[in-house]
Parts: sequence; structure tokens; C-alpha cells
Amino acid sequence: MKIVIRSLAIIFSVFLIGCGGKEKKKEEGFSVNRAKTTEKSEVAPTTDEVPASERITLDNKGVGQITSITLDPEIDTEMAAAGEALYKTNCTACHKLDKRFIGPSPKGIMKRRSPEWIMNMILDPKLMTEQDRCAKDLLIEFNGAAMANQNLTVEETRSILEYFRTL
Repeated sequence: MKIVIRSLAIIFSVFLIGCGGKEKKKEEGFSVNRAKTTEKSEVAPTTDEVPASERITLDNKGVGQITSITLDPEIDTEMAAAGEALYKTNCTACHKLDKRFIGPSPKGIMKRRSPEWIMNMILDPKLMTEQDRCAKDLLIEFNGAAMANQNLTVEETRSILEYFRTL
């Protein structure tokens, strides 16, 4: 009988030691436990290449209906004012004048891109991102945020270009 009681006492003690004593309190809020992996991720190597938004490609006219445009030395203020109004209604959701946003800032765009490229990008951004290297690079740089086609006419696009000349 003593052996049975001792055996039960030992089993009960082992059971208590194995199951109790280390109670963790649940923390309030949200938490994520992630296990570290030993797999190597495929990350593009860093290069000293200039980002597409800062790259100067004045010789590239882009892809689209605008193949050549001649700008007057003087800015047409009426056209620029119309372009500014169009820019404010159609473009400011994604483009800010003084900073990078969903899309690049148009400030200084005339020093980096040709007038034809700018107009082609505004008129048909889908075609440009499919066929123009710089537009493809911009799409990648801005995390795949494709420029929306605003269905503007050539005249409206030309007025936005004139507004960009004032920036």
C-alpha cells in the first residue's frame, strides 16, 4: 500500500512540475511573432545609378503621337494659367509641386525631360510605361503606381506643359 501511495505522489509531483508554474499573461494589443529564416532573399544589388525621377533624358521624345514640338522663347501666360487650372484639378491627387508624393514632382521637369516626352506621358501614360525605358523606370521607382490617363486633349496637355515651364 505504501508503494502505491508513494508512486501516486511521485506521479502527481511530476505532473504538477511539468504542467504548472510557468503561466504567461496575455498582453493587451496586437503582436506578431516571426521566426527568422535562413533563406537568402533575392534583392537587387545596390548601384550608383541615378533614380529615374532625377535622371536627365532630354534627347528622349517618348512614345506617342507627339513627335516634335517647338516652344516659343516667351511663356504664354494665358496658356500657362489654363494649364495650372488643369493641373490643379487633374494632377494634384498624385503630384505635389515641392515634394515627391505618389508620383514625382513636376518642378524642374523641363530640365530633365523633353517637351515631347512630357506631353506623350500625359496623353498616354499606359503606352509610355509599356514602351519607354524612362517611364518604366519611373513606374518601378514609384512602387508600381501607374499614372492615370486623364483623357486630356493635345491642347489641354500643351497648356499643362506651358505651366510646367513656369515652375
